[in-house]
Amino acid sequence: MKLNALRLHNVKRFAGRGIAIEGITDGVNVLSAANEHGKSTCFEALHALFFQPHGGTPKSVQMLRPYSSGNPIVEADITIEAGRYRLTKQFYGGRRASVTDLGSGRLVAQADEAEAFIGDLISGGTAGPAGLLWVRQGVTGIENRSKSEEENDKRVRESLLSSVQGEVEALTGGRRMSAVLEACEDELNRLVTATLRPKTGGRFVAALDDRDRLQAEEARLAKEVEMLHGALDRRRSVQARLSELENSDEEAGRKAAIANAESVLEAAKLHDRELKALDAEAALAASRRDEAQQAFDRFHAALNRSDELARRFAVTEKELSNAAERRAASLAESEAATAEVQAAEEDERVNREWLARLEAALRSRHAAERLAEVRLHLDQAEAARRQIEDAEAAHALLAIPADAIERLEALDLKIVGLRAAAEVGLPRLRIDYLKDASGSVSMDRQPLPGGEDKSFAGVAKLDIAGVGTLTIHSSRQAEQDGALETAEATRQTLLARLGVDSLRAARQRDIAARNKHEELVRARQRFADVAPNGIDQLHLDAARFAVLSQGPVELDTDPEEVRARLADATQRIDLARNRAREASMMRMEAGEAILRAQTEHAKLGQDLEAIVAIIGPEGSRTELQRDLAAKLSSAKEQCDAVELRAGPLRRAGRDLAGAEAALARARSVADAAAREIARLREELADLGGQIRTRSDSAVEENWLETRGLLDAAREQVKRFEAEVAVLDRLRKALTATRAAARDLYLKPVMSELAPLVGLLFDDISITFDGDTLLPQIVRRNGLDEDVDRLSGGMREQLSVLTRLAFARLLARDGRPAPVILDDALVYSDDDRIERMFDALHRQSRDQQILVFSCRQRAFAKLGGNVLTMQPWQPD
Repeated sequence: MKLNALRLHNVKRFAGRGIAIEGITDGVNVLSAANEHGKSTCFEALHALFFQPHGGTPKSVQMLRPYSSGNPIVEADITIEAGRYRLTKQFYGGRRASVTDLGSGRLVAQADEAEAFIGDLISGGTAGPAGLLWVRQGVTGIENRSKSEEENDKRVRESLLSSVQGEVEALTGGRRMSAVLEACEDELNRLVTATLRPKTGGRFVAALDDRDRLQAEEARLAKEVEMLHGALDRRRSVQARLSELENSDEEAGRKAAIANAESVLEAAKLHDRELKALDAEAALAASRRDEAQQAFDRFHAALNRSDELARRFAVTEKELSNAAERRAASLAESEAATAEVQAAEEDERVNREWLARLEAALRSRHAAERLAEVRLHLDQAEAARRQIEDAEAAHALLAIPADAIERLEALDLKIVGLRAAAEVGLPRLRIDYLKDASGSVSMDRQPLPGGEDKSFAGVAKLDIAGVGTLTIHSSRQAEQDGALETAEATRQTLLARLGVDSLRAARQRDIAARNKHEELVRARQRFADVAPNGIDQLHLDAARFAVLSQGPVELDTDPEEVRARLADATQRIDLARNRAREASMMRMEAGEAILRAQTEHAKLGQDLEAIVAIIGPEGSRTELQRDLAAKLSSAKEQCDAVELRAGPLRRAGRDLAGAEAALARARSVADAAAREIARLREELADLGGQIRTRSDSAVEENWLETRGLLDAAREQVKRFEAEVAVLDRLRKALTATRAAARDLYLKPVMSELAPLVGLLFDDISITFDGDTLLPQIVRRNGLDEDVDRLSGGMREQLSVLTRLAFARLLARDGRPAPVILDDALVYSDDDRIERMFDALHRQSRDQQILVFSCRQRAFAKLGGNVLTMQPWQPD
């Protein structure tokens, strides 16, 4: 396939218009233009024509659409063995695809049939030769890219080498090797993943699932069989124990034991009731005896204490009288000390007020002096502030942005350069007037000075006085890109914004602004000297000192004399207060002594009343003592009599708790036997049900059958594991064999690449990577160097040469495809790029090569067919 023309309309920057590249021939074709002229747009449009369906809007199609919307149209004329055809696609609105035979003008295919026609041309899409030979801007093919892109290119290179290699043995590197290896990998992929794990949904996983299911079922059935055997054994032991418990002799023995224990317990209870009655009677007699003893003891104790209490009561009455006398004396002394304190405090108050008036007069005198000083600073600060405000206003009017001067200088230099560039290459004319010439010449109604060159573009009209008008036509036109007008408009806008008419005026204004700024700094320093805390603080100080200076300033008494009298009064106050404090302490101690004496007197009185209540009046105390002694003797006799009757019963005591425990034990034995009989009968019934259920379901037969199926499943898993192991070993062996034959396998591309590399480098050899089929190691001057460590220019050159070699192989295989390079030599130096041009021409003898580049001067030396963009409108 060869390209003859490319046309596009409403694509990216060509919104609402179209361009065409006509006359694409065999050999080298070059489209050289500046950046942003649409070269990469042409490449992307051609790529979309061949690789994107007209009915879809993927991201690459969306990128073709201009910002103003619209329907992109791409059209290309091609030549193949069957003839010349025109391919057309329109995206978005009015979607269409068509193929037209240019020889007959007949519409060959459209819509899906057109897509199929184009698909046959590119042989595999981006994974075909076009995906290998059409190089986007900035892509070399050697740099790190996505795994899918690298895999696609590798598949193309493998297919190409396999198809053109006829010297390699069939199973070491050719198509049969690839087919066998691919079949091996396909078969392996049906069973396992890339890491040799069983693949979900495959037969290997199904066999593993069957084995695991049968293992679980076999374990469940084995447990069921084990439970059945356990139930049979348990039933035999339960039946034996039940027979033992239901024996009639054992049951009669348990009943006799209960009856004997009940009779022993009844006798023990009768003895216990009789003993408890005697114990209660003995306790009552002992209680009465104790009460009589206590009453007798209380009487004698109170009688002995009554004399002591009477003596202490008399002493307390005397102490109470003495405390009352001391309190009266302390009260009189305290009142005298308080009066002395009050007199001294009054004297101290009078002297303190007099001293305060004298100190206020001194403060007023000092405030008047400070007020004059602050007002002087305030006037100086006000003047400095006015100067600062005036300087700030003037500086604000004069100040210009920091980079304005530099921007104006840069614009002037740019305008001078643009004017000089505009005049370069334009025709010039010059007139030298005679000394006695009477007439003059004007150009475009402006006088033409003599002795000066004047350039012009297009048409120049010379008005010659007394002769006529001379019209001169020039084929050169002035550049109309608008750069000069834009620069002049930018400078004029900047001057207007600054408020000046020239760069000189701006510089003068900047100098004046700096001078005014220095004046402003000096004024601010003066202001800081006279008002370090601000002018507001000076106003506050002036107001405060004005208020303080309003009091009297004359002194009518010596302040030191007043201070001495005040100190004397203060000393007398301290002495009087100490005397008052001492009198107060004495009064408090006297009061506490009276309180203690009164409390002790009252307590002793209460104790005497309590003693009299116990022993009675003094005349009846002897008779009361005889009555208490008689009651005590009678109570002791009754207590001894009750103890005499209870003694035999205590000595012949019975164990009531032991009898109750024996009866409880006998009953618990019988109850436990009854409960165990009931439990064993229930367990026997449950065991019988379990045994019948498992016997009816033939659990042992199912278990044996499942064991057989499990053995078969395990054998199937082993066969799959063996198959995976064999396939993996076969794949490794095939890969190793192909790698061993890789040098011979790569012989065709090395043969094509060797003369191309020789054009650029001396004494160099290249080793290809067996996995990626790309250059891997470069050997120069006896040293090996990885390709990814080479300079950007050399990697770029190797990439282009490698693609040219593969393009020649495609042509030899009967599948020629154009090589399209979009700015693919941006890093090459001047010497190397000319050698690359020679390589391109060498490979273009039977190959079509399209080169897009923004380096117009460098690629002018490439030669070949120079392409241009022309306006185009679709039919």
